[in-house]
Amino acid sequence: MWFLGWKGPSGFSASSTADQVTQGIDGTGLTAIVTGASSGLGLETTRVIALRGVHVVMAVRNVNNGMNIRETILKEIPAAKIDVMELDLSSMASVRKFAADFNSSGLPLNILINNAGLMATPFMLSQDNIELQFATNHLGHFLLTNLLLETMKKTVRECSREGRIVIVSSEAHRFAYSEGIRFDKINNESVYSSYSAYGQSKLANILHADELARRLKEEGVQITVNSLHPGTIITNILRYHGYFNAVANMVGKYFLKNVQQGAATQCYVALHPQVKGISGEYFVDSNKGSPTSLAKDKELAQKLWELSVSLSNTK
Repeated sequence: MWFLGWKGPSGFSASSTADQVTQGIDGTGLTAIVTGASSGLGLETTRVIALRGVHVVMAVRNVNNGMNIRETILKEIPAAKIDVMELDLSSMASVRKFAADFNSSGLPLNILINNAGLMATPFMLSQDNIELQFATNHLGHFLLTNLLLETMKKTVRECSREGRIVIVSSEAHRFAYSEGIRFDKINNESVYSSYSAYGQSKLANILHADELARRLKEEGVQITVNSLHPGTIITNILRYHGYFNAVANMVGKYFLKNVQQGAATQCYVALHPQVKGISGEYFVDSNKGSPTSLAKDKELAQKLWELSVSLSNTK
């Protein structure tokens, strides 16, 4: 059982659940995309924001599995509005197809929750020949966000309601490579560390959120961008590390968050009125947190943006 119940300024704590942080919030009329929505934090986020009336588009690799999850949620919440669309973040072609299909659907987009991720994989390359964790956790989401941004801006103009982009990072950003982002060694297998590479991708998530927040503020666009640490949670993200996964499952119920608690911060940042107008922040336990100095490095953020534009062939 998670026992850290000290409440922060928001009135919530590490033990707060996604249900609790969204209690009483009416999301009717909002549309959200949730990546990695068929398991773990993404599934719970989908369930909870659908419960609050949000129309949720589940962006998943396995559509059949996603449809089964959808049916399960509908049994619990018959009035839920949920669609399922295919998205493989490790493939830029898949990201482009998803974005094109969504943008042509006529649906609005109020909230984008970049939740999907891989953790500490053995060295592998994506379909686009980019180190898999960097490609999936950062670059795929970077491209997806850029391709959906005009639809979000159009939605904001038409409904006069703030848009929100929520990027799930991790405290693991503190354990990235010493220089933060290895710009010239992303694909260098000889110096690859699975955990440092994961930390690098999570640092990239924060830098992406901060730089995009800065750019949107300069444009005067009413879309906020924030990153967050969900907490240490038992999910299938450790599937590449059988021993650690087994230990986590044995002792986790005493020391780690459950999925309901883990999904709380992203649901809070996506829906809670306390977060209105707040952008470029890093949240922990449904309260503002403090990332590392590298995560606040504006030059590093701009350099990462330039690399991401180059690798994804986007603006």
